[in-house]
Amino acid sequence: MNNQSERLAVWQRVVFERDDARLEALLAPDVRFRSPFFWKPKEGPAIAGAILRAATTVFSDFTYQREWLDGNDWALEFSAKVGDLSVKGIDLIRWNDGGEIVEFEVLVRPANGLQALGMAMAARLAEMGVTL
Repeated sequence: MNNQSERLAVWQRVVFERDDARLEALLAPDVRFRSPFFWKPKEGPAIAGAILRAATTVFSDFTYQREWLDGNDWALEFSAKVGDLSVKGIDLIRWNDGGEIVEFEVLVRPANGLQALGMAMAARLAEMGVTL
């Protein structure tokens, strides 16, 4: 899966269809997840996958607006709702040459939306039995 448009289509299926099995297959063994909530990146597919799965259930009206694809480095701009609040954000994704995600970073604004997202994610991860 080296073609960018093929990777993008697979990624969109993971996000919009909540394809957990495909998500797990896309995460490299050494994947690093960077979040606006954590001082240090979370490492490994188990925790990165749990965070990404939780996010798909916390966001509503999630859409990608723009995509910047430069080889293995992507920036995907999104908008979504967290409860009643609208948020905008960027997913920065780095792939390896084997088609696996090795780094995933999320940036979100505005601050009140980020705070609401943090509370919703903490609650969802707790429901999933995930401790950070």
